[in-house]
Amino acid sequence: MTENRKQETAAVPASGVRQFGTILNFELRGCLLNKANIIFTVILVAVIVAVTFFPRIRQMIGGGKSGGESAAVSDSGGIGADAEGSDPGGTGAGSDASIMLLRSDAPENDQLMLETFAAAFTGYQVLLTEQSTDEIEEQILAEEAVCAFVMDSPTSYVYYVKDLSMNDQNTRIADELLGNIYSVSAMMRAGMTSQEASAALSAQIGHEVVNLGKDQIRNFLYTYIMIFALYMVILLYGQMITTNVAMEKSSRAMELLITSAKPVSMMFGKVIASCLSGLMQLLVIFGSGLLCFRVNQEYWLDNPLIASIFNIPVWLLGYMIVFFVLGFLIYAFLYGAIGSTVSKLEDINSAVMPVTMVFVAAFIVTMMALGNGTVDSSLMKICSYVPFTSPMAMFTRIAMSTVPFYEIVISILILLVSTIGVGVISAKIYRVGVLLYGTKIKLRTIWNAVRKA
Repeated sequence: MTENRKQETAAVPASGVRQFGTILNFELRGCLLNKANIIFTVILVAVIVAVTFFPRIRQMIGGGKSGGESAAVSDSGGIGADAEGSDPGGTGAGSDASIMLLRSDAPENDQLMLETFAAAFTGYQVLLTEQSTDEIEEQILAEEAVCAFVMDSPTSYVYYVKDLSMNDQNTRIADELLGNIYSVSAMMRAGMTSQEASAALSAQIGHEVVNLGKDQIRNFLYTYIMIFALYMVILLYGQMITTNVAMEKSSRAMELLITSAKPVSMMFGKVIASCLSGLMQLLVIFGSGLLCFRVNQEYWLDNPLIASIFNIPVWLLGYMIVFFVLGFLIYAFLYGAIGSTVSKLEDINSAVMPVTMVFVAAFIVTMMALGNGTVDSSLMKICSYVPFTSPMAMFTRIAMSTVPFYEIVISILILLVSTIGVGVISAKIYRVGVLLYGTKIKLRTIWNAVRKA
């Protein structure tokens, strides 16, 4: 008799583990073969491939054209050299440069203004003009010139352009240039030579930055990507878990499942399968991005921002994985428990709204602190220890500021214990909720059933 009881006791955990493995395998295959996820992943990977290969393709196409153009120029007897030599503005810019017209207010300032504007606007061919404003407007409208500066006085001008771009910075640059020209003229009138005045205004100020903490500029992109990825994965897979549980319940298949498997095994199997599926999806997306970047790395050397994305420190990657997994699990358990209490599929959105609002609030608070640079504010420190906000808040503080190690450990332990506790409670709610149909389930009914369970 004693031996039989020992065998039965030993068989219970093995049976629970076997049930969990079976459910995990089934749910994982369902998540990985989900058509919506496959299509989303394929489209995103295709976009990443297109973006990372774009500089290579552009250089290949541009290089071919450049070679053809060079050959044509040399065959025609050195047209390029003649055009450059006949540059009317004397700026040394090529004949294909965009023309910028410049009309000064006094002849004695012509040469100084031409040299200053030509040095600052290197993308333009700066030409002096004495035309009237009507003639200048006609040239710009006919696209014979891109823009024009007409000086009214040493400190006032009119800027003419056909289509003012949102990124047009010409007036800002001109304001700085004319301020320097005015200062040079004033110094020359006071007795200084033009070289002395220019040297006084163009003194180079050197500086050195000693960063004793975290480089927020460098880590901003890592943090933003992790927060946004966690946001998207939780919303996507959380909604999927809720829908799957509600569909099983509405089809009455749950009555058979709940009698053949333990609720804890079913809940943890569904949630962990979704978590693994989300991690695999992110691995495919970021892995393809890293691979494509490595292949085209030499074409991105002039873009340190893009290059920094793929140079994330190992220690920060470790924290990212920890907070990502725990943050996903604690919300996924809640979504699964809520799905078990829904009797109709159309009630899913209203049922998950409270959890979604908490999650969105955590996202907004973190993103506002990240954008404002106030990652160590009192609100962020409090959110770092609240289980439903710490995955975003604490990771942001770790990446963007210096956080004592003991605070990180406390936050992770609170999050870990809370995740396990929420998982166990969600399993009990799941066990009760899937067998209740028809009437709207009240919190008091669920609480009493969970206490009995």
